[in-house]
Amino acid sequence: MRLKFHCQNRIGILRDIVSHFADYGVNVARGEVGGDHGNTIYLHLPHLLNAQLATLKPTLETIPGVFSVKRVSLMPSERRHLELDALLSSLSDPVMSIDMEGHIVAANRVAGQMLGVRVDEVPGLSLDRYLPDLDLPELIRRNNARVNGLRLKLGEATYLADIAPLHSENDDDVASLAGAVVTLHRADRIGERIYHVQRQELRGFEAIFQSSPRLAALIREARRMAPLDAPLLIEGETGTGKELLARACHLASPRGQAPFMALNCAGLPESMAETELFGYAPGAFEGARPEGKLGLLELTAGGTIFLDEVGEMSPRLQVKLLRFLQDGGFRRVGSDEETFLDVRVICATQQDLPALCTAGRFRQDLYHRLNVLSVQVPPLRDCLDGIEELANHFIDRASRQIGCPLPRLSPAALARLSSYHWPGNVRQLENVLFQAVSLCEGTTIEPSHLRLPDVGPTPGLSGIDLDGSLADILGEVEKRVLTALYPQYPSSRLLARRLGVSHTTIANKLKRHGIGEEAS
Repeated sequence: MRLKFHCQNRIGILRDIVSHFADYGVNVARGEVGGDHGNTIYLHLPHLLNAQLATLKPTLETIPGVFSVKRVSLMPSERRHLELDALLSSLSDPVMSIDMEGHIVAANRVAGQMLGVRVDEVPGLSLDRYLPDLDLPELIRRNNARVNGLRLKLGEATYLADIAPLHSENDDDVASLAGAVVTLHRADRIGERIYHVQRQELRGFEAIFQSSPRLAALIREARRMAPLDAPLLIEGETGTGKELLARACHLASPRGQAPFMALNCAGLPESMAETELFGYAPGAFEGARPEGKLGLLELTAGGTIFLDEVGEMSPRLQVKLLRFLQDGGFRRVGSDEETFLDVRVICATQQDLPALCTAGRFRQDLYHRLNVLSVQVPPLRDCLDGIEELANHFIDRASRQIGCPLPRLSPAALARLSSYHWPGNVRQLENVLFQAVSLCEGTTIEPSHLRLPDVGPTPGLSGIDLDGSLADILGEVEKRVLTALYPQYPSSRLLARRLGVSHTTIANKLKRHGIGEEAS
């Protein structure tokens, strides 16, 4: 059990507090002092029982200078450790902290994989066994400044190292050097990294291509809603860029400099989704970390949480999310302590939430809480008036990433893109064009380079020959409609009544298209 004492900063107050536990036979495993003025004391008492705390608490609160005693889930150092662990785990490059003897003090999981050991086996390893020809501590002393792009060979791979010195004091004197943080980048992936950096240069709404008037209208609407500090619901099919829009709204809001975290609710077991979102207390369940785990909500404090496919959320999580939206409070798994946070919630779904509410699969009250602000992202098939500009944008991006000359899109290939129904929307278009650029050996992308599977719902014009005049196309549509309905209304009078036109009109059209044995 961990306790937090809000108290006066006076000599001997820690002794007065601890003596009561000693008298009661309870061991204090660890203590920390915090607060802006040293006015908070944290104690870790692993064997203290709830019943014992209930007995001791009134006595502890009578100690001169003690204002309150309450349970907490984590000590400050444990929280810092969790936050640092979460930060390091999110990095895709090896990161190590070394001391001035060349031993590794700490490292992330990627660094452990690079060195061929578990991450808990990394501390204490000497860099000499991996870099025998380089004296890093001497390099750090000699430069006593940040070093960027130092080429290193580690095993069979070549890396570019960024080295940031650490000082034990506030000054930059060599005598205060305590070590350095070393970040390694694979040299053979620098081109890929440059591409990703360039891709992130345009952020927010500027990163969303607005080639279609419908998309431009969507962005204008989203820009108006972005600064409003209320839940936002983004609806749209898969691949339409809902998360990109959510990030843009976050960056354009007053929370833009705070964290943005995303959780996909689809495909996660309920218990995993709950611990990912809300975290868990120390020893919450078998196999849990002894120090517990911070959830995405706490890591996002002051920022924005994005819940994708919120329609897939389990009933239990719906209740916890509703409670958080109502008063900003929640409990970690296995904890009875209330945590209150200021986090904006943005959700996305490709499902019909009102229909799910009617079917009893989604809470009506939660839907109304999420639907304070809402935008509808149109599918690509409704924005084909801007597909040429969008396609050229993706071709340019793909050629830069692959490192090949920029090809152009042939008129026949453009016509193929414009007539396709795009069940995967913008994401599918980007992937198709990336593949087309990689397949194209010349300077022009032809229809043969476009791998477009016939999957997903097909729009009503599928199979209709769009060559010829408008009258020819409309005639083909008319014939298909009459052919489909005639078996259900097998006379010109019945079919005329169904379509709301005169009997003579239908009789003439049936005769013209050769439908039915009788047209009277």
